[in-house]
Amino acid sequence: MQIDLDTLPDDPAILQRMLREVVAAAAHQHGALHAENDKLRLLIQRLLRHQFGCRSEQLSPDQMQLGLEDLEQSIAENQAGQDAAEAREGRRRPAPPQRNHGALPEHLPRYEVLIDVACRDCPCCGGALHAIGELRSEQLDIVPAQLRVRVTRRPRYACRTCEGAVVVAPAPERPIDGGMATEALVAHVVVSKFCDSLPLYRQAQMLARQGVTLDRSTLSNWVGRACWWLTPLYDLILGTALSAPKLFADDTTLPVLDPGRGRTKTGRLWCYAVDDRPWCGPGHPVAAYAYTEDRKGLRPAGHLATFRGVLQVDGYAGFKRLAGERADGSVTLAFCWAHMRRYFYEFHASTGSPLAAEVLAQVQALYAIEGQIRGHPAEHRRQARQARSRPLVEGLHAWLQTNQGRVSAASDLAKAIRYALRHWPGLTVFLDDGRVEMDTNVVERAIRPIALNRKNALFAGSDGGARHWAIAMTLIQTAKLNGVDPQAWLTDVLERVVSGRTKTAELDTLLPWNWKHSSPATAPAIAA
Repeated sequence: MQIDLDTLPDDPAILQRMLREVVAAAAHQHGALHAENDKLRLLIQRLLRHQFGCRSEQLSPDQMQLGLEDLEQSIAENQAGQDAAEAREGRRRPAPPQRNHGALPEHLPRYEVLIDVACRDCPCCGGALHAIGELRSEQLDIVPAQLRVRVTRRPRYACRTCEGAVVVAPAPERPIDGGMATEALVAHVVVSKFCDSLPLYRQAQMLARQGVTLDRSTLSNWVGRACWWLTPLYDLILGTALSAPKLFADDTTLPVLDPGRGRTKTGRLWCYAVDDRPWCGPGHPVAAYAYTEDRKGLRPAGHLATFRGVLQVDGYAGFKRLAGERADGSVTLAFCWAHMRRYFYEFHASTGSPLAAEVLAQVQALYAIEGQIRGHPAEHRRQARQARSRPLVEGLHAWLQTNQGRVSAASDLAKAIRYALRHWPGLTVFLDDGRVEMDTNVVERAIRPIALNRKNALFAGSDGGARHWAIAMTLIQTAKLNGVDPQAWLTDVLERVVSGRTKTAELDTLLPWNWKHSSPATAPAIAA
């Protein structure tokens, strides 16, 4: 509120009222500024961590926004109170801040609400008003998801001459024999569980709010049958990933119910990922998962029995053994700089060691180069690494060898140095191959959704249920990597597979990068 000190009134009552208005406005402004300052402080802290922290511990933009949401809500609350006070007092509102509210897509359906004047007589002379235009504004509205019933009608026809001849169209195949769910509903349940992390009991509660009461076991049956229909496509995607010349691999835990012992056992979901986009490669991005009951080295060895090429992994001994057993050298291991850096980061965070800080600075310089060449062809990346990254890597290697004997062999810093030197051949593979990344963040990102599902669902009900996790996550994550809506894609895939319109030999047309949506064909009539 602006006050002209030279024209203040002499009336004490008016002065008191003005003072109360100033105090109220200042209180609103103070609350808004306080929340804004808190938001900015948190943002600076998180940006510093994002810029200089360990890549494996960096925050994604979505994670950063989670911490800012509550602060933004507080700012909006204070602003709403201030706007309401100004409206009651008849004061002119300041221009709203320029923000990106998003554009409303043209394909969304529109409906109109007409707000007209009550009287069409001129307020000056009383004459009739005529329309000279209109003011239009658009707001994003929502209609809550609505269940509906699909009624399939199959007329029956008979011949007046031949009483025994009755003709009717064949009944379409259903994804659930004798079940009430359409392919779209089954796909919705699968996507909600494995993409949106909604356990089946929560989905059952959401359906109950719309008057449809279903047991969780019914939804489980739908998921199991959907995975049965989708298994051939899953096998094709997994085989596509394992046949790539460059592959990321990692694993994560999955608790699985073990009824015989009355507790859960720790199974493993192995993720094999392909992403050639950083070097403009020809392959399509894939994230394929496979479930095993344990973490024995023979598990990934079985998955990768026919693999030939560069395998980018962490320091798991099973992968090292796999490469060592290939006498022909058909598997080249590329190790992860983010894993190597983590040991130095943890030591520096605990002790502030200048030696660890030196390593972190060198790795940061390497990542700065990677950020500049990401998205360029492999040969360009290789040449840039040879000219710019190799001197840094060789200098860091000499530094590690020199300082290895200067620190206590029992210290964590010595362990970090030994880890780096022990994996050095695999850490330097990226210098000579532009297709190789410096780290395994591609597969780390593919594993992250598993952790959220695991937290919400607690465990898989059986080894078969754990395999359903692998099937569903493979299809959903691969679709997302290729910019395909998992709901629309899985609905169409189920419709094609269940109806038989797409044969096993034609499954490659259903891969996310080959998929084109089509409407179901009309079934021919048959004699009953």
